Amino acid sequence: MENNNTSKHQYFYSVGLSYKKADAEIRGKFSLDAAAKTRLLEQAKTEGIESLIVTSTCNRTEIYGFAEHPFQLIKLICENSQGSVEAFQKVGFVYKNQEAISHMFRVGTGLDSQILGDFEIIAQIKSSFSQSKSLGLANAFMERLVNAVIQASKKIKTDTEISSGATSVSFAAVRYIINNVQDIGNKNILLFGTGKIGRNTCENLVKHTKNEHITLINRTKEKAEKLAGKLNLIVKDYSELHLELQKADVVVVATGAQNPTIDKAILNLKKPMLILDLSIPKNVHENVEELADVTLIHMDYLSQLTDETLENRKKHIPAAEAIIEEIKEEFITWTKGRKFAPTINALKAKLNAIKISELDFQSRKISNFNEEQAEIISNRIIQKITTHFANHLKDDDTMVDESIEWIEKVFKIGATTK
Repeated sequence: MENNNTSKHQYFYSVGLSYKKADAEIRGKFSLDAAAKTRLLEQAKTEGIESLIVTSTCNRTEIYGFAEHPFQLIKLICENSQGSVEAFQKVGFVYKNQEAISHMFRVGTGLDSQILGDFEIIAQIKSSFSQSKSLGLANAFMERLVNAVIQASKKIKTDTEISSGATSVSFAAVRYIINNVQDIGNKNILLFGTGKIGRNTCENLVKHTKNEHITLINRTKEKAEKLAGKLNLIVKDYSELHLELQKADVVVVATGAQNPTIDKAILNLKKPMLILDLSIPKNVHENVEELADVTLIHMDYLSQLTDETLENRKKHIPAAEAIIEEIKEEFITWTKGRKFAPTINALKAKLNAIKISELDFQSRKISNFNEEQAEIISNRIIQKITTHFANHLKDDDTMVDESIEWIEKVFKIGATTK
């Protein structure tokens, strides 16, 4: 699918990596925080890339955009993260044109999520598109595609039960705690980080454990206080993290730091501790496992936990895929029409010029020439001819580029795009 907005021969690509082949450590190296995403977009503009969006979550880092070669996009990811081209070649993916379009639909509708039916990624895609558009990096193709994916996501969420039941990393974390910590209602729980996953985990902890000993710590204390006010919880300063760790029986870490904030050096344990690291990159150093009383669980493990809810969701995959195919087909039809519309318009203009010339000639040659009737008949013939060509170009078996070239050559027309 070439980009008709540029003179260069460009294709639509999706490049990136996800939980499917890259473990948490590798995903952490390729993760992009807000500043890195902005740098990437600005670099793309200087390198002549005219349309792309970038997403980076705990489960994936991906770019969707136009380029002459996918390495242009891979390079952008590697140069703005701690990842390398060599590492990307081992775990990354490259999809082109139709495959790239299909991939975005599956990601945006939760079918490619680590936990089936998790729709949180669609908000990330919306946000990424808005940022790209504000920087002039989103063409009409990208806007139409993102809107189609959003439409499919909404329809799947409304018309199927693929997101029914409580299943998410945060819920899985709480379920793990309940199943593995005895007398959880009387244990000291420390939640470090109050971003989206942290908030969801905290709300699930309060709801399902009835624990009144939950302490919140966040680098920005005001955010923790806002959450604590809703749930009637305790808030401590970030400077007191090491002290609160000594009191905790269960620690949930869900921060956005780029390097580990907890390691064995700050743990002075006198009792067993369960630590759940829900962060990407990992925020708990693996050396804590050297301590005999520590059990460390990462989000990748929690995401593998299946239950009746997930099994029920799988039943709705065919219905979701049917919705995707319907909306995707509408988008593909639009892209084809957008591609050959300038040629059809140029053909119609050429035929109209021939008509005008011929009617003028006949009106001077034939007495009592009925120019009004001739005009009506001529216009109907032109409409039928152009419709035949348009239907040919719409056909799935048509080689569109070759056909457009043939039409322009035969009729000596040059289509211009706006």
